Amino acid sequence: MLLSGVPAYHTAMPDPAVTVARIEMNPTLSALQCIRCERTYPLVDLPGGCPRCAASGAPASLTALYSSLPSNFAPAGGANPWGAWLPYRQSMSLGEGSTPLIDLPHLARELGVRRLSAKNEGMNPTGSHKDRMSAQAVSRALDRGADTVVLASSGNAAVSAATYCAAAGLACEVATYDDLPAPFVRALSLLGARRMGFARGHERWQHVRRRVEEDGAFALTNFSLPAVGSPVFGVEGYKAIAIECAAQGPLAEHILVPTARGDLLWGLHAGFEQLLQAGLIERRPKLWAVEPFARLSRVLAGEAFQGDFPGSTAQFSIAGSTVTYQQLKAVQDSGGGAVVVHDMQARAGVTALAREGLWGELCTGATVAALGQLLQQGSIGPGAHVMLLFTARGDRDPA
Repeated sequence: MLLSGVPAYHTAMPDPAVTVARIEMNPTLSALQCIRCERTYPLVDLPGGCPRCAASGAPASLTALYSSLPSNFAPAGGANPWGAWLPYRQSMSLGEGSTPLIDLPHLARELGVRRLSAKNEGMNPTGSHKDRMSAQAVSRALDRGADTVVLASSGNAAVSAATYCAAAGLACEVATYDDLPAPFVRALSLLGARRMGFARGHERWQHVRRRVEEDGAFALTNFSLPAVGSPVFGVEGYKAIAIECAAQGPLAEHILVPTARGDLLWGLHAGFEQLLQAGLIERRPKLWAVEPFARLSRVLAGEAFQGDFPGSTAQFSIAGSTVTYQQLKAVQDSGGGAVVVHDMQARAGVTALAREGLWGELCTGATVAALGQLLQQGSIGPGAHVMLLFTARGDRDPA
């Protein structure tokens, strides 16, 4: 079956000096489905999301459908313990996942909430949650015989993708901002990634689109305008965070997530939905998107999500002027919402987390300030259990 928008990848003979772990697709993975119109597609690469919705001017991303789901939390053996929930049961791995869920009792008392915990994704191999996506996305690239992975990134995804590509023997090309912080520039150079600098975010996406559509490169991140979100095979990797949180239990009632285009937010939502389907949890947590200036907040107030929402921030990991349907659906379906936290408030949150022994990038501190706002307005009560999604460690953050 031929589909518009399905890329044809250039392939290369494998390098005999490179050893890659066995790649095995999950046999229960049955189809892809649009999260908006619910049309189903075969297991092909559609980096622009649903072609039907894109043609209608309301682009939407895809989610994966599985013919059966695990009946318990028993992790599988091998490098990918949660592979039964993911597209690749055996995947390219550098030891990502199984990150700690840490109680923050002093900060809980300070803010006035019954229980507060943090899922520390900074403990992943390259120091951020992006490793979850890279492991599945690079596995997909290997499975399709691609020789080059291309992405647009402001930092953490770039280092993660470059690291996993280096380990897999794939070329990696990253479209970044001209003023990418020096620690990231050094990392990309050491890892052998090719860096292309651009003044504006949309120029980065145009470059990625050209490399995919004209040169046959494998897209790891979004390149569409209006924005869609990253390709499904990578985003599915974030579901493992939801699985781990439920297995580590008890599950929080509210989860606060630093958010740009919502890949992480949607992955969590999709994971909790599958846990509900499997009967392993009784309710889904409310998901709250934490943003540095009003984007999703404006959409929730009635603006079209396909618009442009400019703003400036030092929270570079969650910067950008776009909103995706996936983040809108994730917060609406879960009963959550969006919270705007400015840089000064985020800096105070970083200091508060540091007192608990957690050093995070600036947007991790924004979750602390967001919780304060939600408690003050009554959206979260003092008897709740709240979890902060700690996206990345702070040693590379210029802020």
